[in-house]
Amino acid sequence: MPKNKKRPVDRNPAATGVAGLDTILNGGLARGRTFLLEGNPGTGKTTIALQYLMAGAALGEQGLYVTMSETADELQAGAASHGWRLDGIKVFELAPPENLLTEEQQQSLLYSSDLELGETTQRIFGAFEAVKPVRVVLDSLSEIRLLAQGSLRYRRQILALKHFFATRNTTVLMLDDLTTDEKDKTVHSVAHGVIRLEELAPEFGSDRRRLRVIKYRGNAFRGGYHDFLIETGGVRAFPRLVASEHRREFTRSTLNTGRKPFDKLLGGGVERGSSVLVLGPAGAGKSIIALTFLASAIRRGERVAMFVFDEELGLLIDRAKGLGIRLESMRRKGRLQLTQIDAAELTPGEFSARVRESIDAFGAKTVIIDSINGYQAAMPEEHALILHMHELLQFCNRSGATTFVTVAQHGLVGSDMKSPIDLTYLADTVILLRYFEMTGEVRRAVSVVKKRTSAHENTIREYRLTNHGIVVGPPLTNLHGVLRGVPTMVGGGSPGEGERR
Repeated sequence: MPKNKKRPVDRNPAATGVAGLDTILNGGLARGRTFLLEGNPGTGKTTIALQYLMAGAALGEQGLYVTMSETADELQAGAASHGWRLDGIKVFELAPPENLLTEEQQQSLLYSSDLELGETTQRIFGAFEAVKPVRVVLDSLSEIRLLAQGSLRYRRQILALKHFFATRNTTVLMLDDLTTDEKDKTVHSVAHGVIRLEELAPEFGSDRRRLRVIKYRGNAFRGGYHDFLIETGGVRAFPRLVASEHRREFTRSTLNTGRKPFDKLLGGGVERGSSVLVLGPAGAGKSIIALTFLASAIRRGERVAMFVFDEELGLLIDRAKGLGIRLESMRRKGRLQLTQIDAAELTPGEFSARVRESIDAFGAKTVIIDSINGYQAAMPEEHALILHMHELLQFCNRSGATTFVTVAQHGLVGSDMKSPIDLTYLADTVILLRYFEMTGEVRRAVSVVKKRTSAHENTIREYRLTNHGIVVGPPLTNLHGVLRGVPTMVGGGSPGEGERR
């Protein structure tokens, strides 16, 4: 290609090669434009840059990596740690010219920074003309900023680089490690788009990383923060879930458990595409109620996804087996997706992505999250939990999946029971579990305090946990104060002992 002759423009965006990032960018990076990828050291800039160049190489596009802060050997070693080979990518290691480090040069009447900055720029241009790449990475701008020794000269230098690459229709990704003044937004105004990477260090658990597209001219990108991971094989981003973008056609039929007293309490059952919150103290049977709905969904021939935060899977499988629910067999037959979640190692965005995958790829029609207390541990702030849960429940509902969420309340009996977070207004149905004392025994009561989709029974019923699962008895019409924990008799007889169905 003759010097200064523009390459034909490709109108298709340049894919970044990072899973999820192109969705956030609404397609990728605009061809022939200059983009800024900034973040503190260790946030994943080099990994993303290499993935960007490898994505181009896979399409037959020549890539050039200009490194001023790392050696070529360090880049090769970093790529090898992910199992990559940099075939189709030219690495140009830009070290200071030897003559600029001599004593004679340092004693020149000219500032050495003037010569070194100009020499650096010319060497970048020379490397480009030798390789004629389609994609270029400049790593990093911190070195150019230090050589410029001033905001005005730095801005002019960036403009010169931008103009040079723009006249050749080259897509450029500039990296900035923010080791100098973070308030300097010189490149922000020059770049066509700006992506910022951030790293958060929680008090416990692994580091969390997130990204935000600060600017992208002429493109309706997905705003806000998006979680991402650096793992063997590269960076994986999780676009923020927006429930309003997803909607499927489905029939809102009523789903029952096959246990008549329980279904009667629920007004016949729960509706497909609705959310159910099971609320109660520790040990009250929240997980068993969730397993009851799981078993009924499997009997209908549906697929179920269950995400377990609090309980070890082996213990849950054994406990369910004692109720006649064989989770391991369901999983082997491909009917159940049973996933153990470690809240200390999970980002909210990754969890949302797993739930979405269970519906879109696995085909789950029932989703169980046990419990929200563990999910809250993965959240930095409580109000963020509410927003995440709102989008997650709305997505499941719009996709035709029925969602069951358990919440463990603080306390055991009495009127001072408290929830770590109030999600009752988000759920379509709220099942409330309580302990109460009667005739020298600790008993359990269940009631439905909310149901948006249909009428439900307003009574309070006693229930027992047996080898046959949950057994719900008749309404406790002869007791007053059951929800307070210490009821009193209001009539003759004794509390119902429950029905076997």
